[in-house]
Order: sequence, then structure tokens, then C-alpha cells
Amino acid sequence: MCAPIMKNIPIALIYSRLIIGFFIILLSIFHVNNYSVLAITFLSIGLLTDIFDGIIARKLNISSEKLRRLDSSIDQLFFISVAIATYIQCPDFFKNNFIKLAILIGAEVMIYLVSYLKFKKEIATHSIGAKIWTLILFATLIEIMVHCKSAVLFELCLWVGLATRIEIAAIIFTLKKWTNDVPTIYHAIKLRQGKEIKRHKLFNG
Repeated sequence: MCAPIMKNIPIALIYSRLIIGFFIILLSIFHVNNYSVLAITFLSIGLLTDIFDGIIARKLNISSEKLRRLDSSIDQLFFISVAIATYIQCPDFFKNNFIKLAILIGAEVMIYLVSYLKFKKEIATHSIGAKIWTLILFATLIEIMVHCKSAVLFELCLWVGLATRIEIAAIIFTLKKWTNDVPTIYHAIKLRQGKEIKRHKLFNG
């Protein structure tokens, strides 16, 4: 058994991303000096909280469906906050890439709608592909924050993002019942067949 205060660490890390995201928006609105350095620092801290909240929860054996759903929802709000802040600083980038961004955002909205329509719950697959895309998105946001432009990295982010959204949609359609932490479509097929799947002790489950 872990002490009550230890059990609160994963939840504190999850909610800290809301505060970090809001703070990044404030930095952008007030055009503070060294904005890019500060924003990248807080973005990095936010990413680290996203990595360690799940790891700590699993180490403490308190990972649950409710916690994983909360984690997924806060992740969305965090990156939306960062995107808003980046738009305030670099509006031309968003205007020049409006169609591509609209397609990517549409794909993200689509998988949430599919999940709600089928299971009446938000997605929390935390797939391997989605984790890889998060790292690419992280790098892309840093490049935009520094230069207010991104070419090759943004294209990579776009296509990997679309590919992983398609896989997540396929996972949702494949599953018979809502399940969190499904690493790949292969694992979703196994679950549909009634078989157990192996999840990484640190990164899934």
C-alpha cells in the first residue's frame, strides 16, 4: 500500500498541465521578453509531466480507467493551449497552413466523435503511434516557437498525425467495448478475439 500523499502525485502531475498551458497563453498574450525560451521550457515540463504521471501511477499500482481518461482529456487541453499561444505569436504560420491544420484538427475531432458515438466515452487508447506523434508535435511546436515557421518537420507532423488518427479510428471500430491503453491495431484485433494482450509495464496500462 502506498501513502495517500503518494497516490495524489499522478493526479497533481495531470492537472499541472492545465496550469502550465494557461501560463504559456499568458506569456504569449503579454509578449514577455524571451517568450520562446520560457514557452519551450514550460512545454518541456508539460511533456515530462505527461510521461511521468502514467509511469508513477503504474509503479504505485493506482492506474485506473478514470485516471487514464482524465490524462487523455487534459493532454488535449494542454496542447490546445500551446497551439493558441503559438498562434498569438506566429499568426502567419497558421494562416499559411490553414488547410493542412484544418485537416489535422478535423481528424482529431473525428476520432473523438467516433469514440463518443460508439462508446459514449472519450478516447484513451494511448497508442504507441500517438506517443510517437506527440514527440514529433513537441519538436514541431518548438521550431515554430523559435522561428515562426516549419517546413519539413511540420509536414512530418502532419502525415504522422493523420496516420496515427486513422489507426486510432481503426482501433475504436475494432474494439467491441471501450478499452484504454491499446498499443496498436494488432492489439485491438486480439482484444476483439477475446485474447489478452501484453502492455509495457512503464508505458501502457
